Amino acid sequence: MEQKKLIINVGRQIGSGGRAIARMLADTFQAQFYDKELLLLAAKESGFAPEFFEQNDEHKGFFRSLFHLHAPHVSDSAFYDNKFSQEGLFKFQSDAILRAAQDHERCVFVGRCADYVLRDNPACVNIFITAPMDFRVDHISERMGCSREDAQRAIEKGEASRASYYNYYTGRHWGRADGYQLCVDASLLGIEKTALFIADFIHRRFGTE
Repeated sequence: MEQKKLIINVGRQIGSGGRAIARMLADTFQAQFYDKELLLLAAKESGFAPEFFEQNDEHKGFFRSLFHLHAPHVSDSAFYDNKFSQEGLFKFQSDAILRAAQDHERCVFVGRCADYVLRDNPACVNIFITAPMDFRVDHISERMGCSREDAQRAIEKGEASRASYYNYYTGRHWGRADGYQLCVDASLLGIEKTALFIADFIHRRFGTE
């Protein structure tokens, strides 16, 4: 029997192709796709300017430099408001994830601790996409038009921030296998075949069509 409700949470290493795979899964399962769209949704529902969510996006500690950001939508006093804090922004984003999961029969969420936010939802499947550093460096250097050295530095810096953010808010360890139902090295099959492999796993896991 087909299960209508389905939520796919995709964690990913930088440069692994995880976002592209998540998009393919959304197409395969005719699901609503959420990546940076969540930031706009959270901003709309909170009343705060989108740039605050963009600056905070999967990064812990951005408030140290926030005063250097031109922010005409927020008064100085708002910085001392409990609603306007890094935890407050995370709460708005989490509420947006919960609402999106409730409003749509099928969703694909990319990162942003969605696996933790939706941890009590039985319709969830949590996937983590990984790949060797060389594969990811090639991907990032080609996509951004930079040297391999710059690509590797960007990956290392970005993943340190992403892991810190995830670990802080969830109490879990980002990328550790026991936090997911399936971990896949996208370099072995390539992006498209990895998406097909994961789709087959989900079909078998939930009996979807």
